[in-house]
Amino acid sequence: MQLHQFIHNSQAAFEAANLVYGHGTTNARDEAIWLVLWRLDLPLDIDINEPQYAERELTADEVLSVGTLIEERITTRRPAAYLTQQAWLQGVSFYIDERAIVPRSFIAEALAYGHIDDWLPALPKRVLDLCTGNASLAILSALAYPDAHVDAADIDELALEVAAINVTQHALTARISLHTSDGLAHVPGDYDLVVCNPPYVNQTSMQALPAEYLAEPALALAGGLDGMDFIRPMMAAMPAVLNDGGALVLEIGFEREHFERAFPNLNPIWLPTSAGDDLVLLLTKDMFNTHPPVLQEPTTTT
Repeated sequence: MQLHQFIHNSQAAFEAANLVYGHGTTNARDEAIWLVLWRLDLPLDIDINEPQYAERELTADEVLSVGTLIEERITTRRPAAYLTQQAWLQGVSFYIDERAIVPRSFIAEALAYGHIDDWLPALPKRVLDLCTGNASLAILSALAYPDAHVDAADIDELALEVAAINVTQHALTARISLHTSDGLAHVPGDYDLVVCNPPYVNQTSMQALPAEYLAEPALALAGGLDGMDFIRPMMAAMPAVLNDGGALVLEIGFEREHFERAFPNLNPIWLPTSAGDDLVLLLTKDMFNTHPPVLQEPTTTT
């Protein structure tokens, strides 16, 4: 069987199985291409329409090996990133396994495209990646700001084991420090920039998550009744850890309504992302000082 036909068959099998995507790809075809090329040890950026690749004949052993992987994706519904133990964010490769959430934060775009820099008086020298997971945002922060030292914090020690693998693989152990911390409780403080992709999925949404997302650590996803359980105490403590001129960049996914209900007096800057302009917000220390967060407890979900 030729490569293009095997990819087509894999795509059809994924579509028939009603798989859910969002852990590196957004559709069945891209997922099939990723897994087939990865199993065949081919570069993921090749043009599979070129005859040298499209017409490549798979051996019987290759058909069996790739077919087994495709079947595993269907039967287990584990994200492809867990099957390959590799995820990509802004063109950077990261190790990943079930100990940490698959990296996909839109804060990565803000770092890569410089959307944060206009709101800072100078490039940050001290950065905190709160809820670091596998340390992808900590690493991207270190790459974006070569003169900065980055603290990467998470309450989950298993996730920090994955973070340590990535920090070592990217040769950043001298510039990234890992901390076990419940929110801001055990971080050094005095940051020019804090980036945070916290657990923010509200209770109703958690109950409707498909198997692919349930394969991830619930600790990294579940945000309580309205998704703001972690964010409330974090916001209250945030001004104390920001330097003058510092800023928080916070991802809240599709929970803007709940965020605004929880913090009615805040007026954040909403940063553009490829999925919309209300998923990632920025608050400077001046904004915190001018309008200290007034916390509203949840009442209902939507």
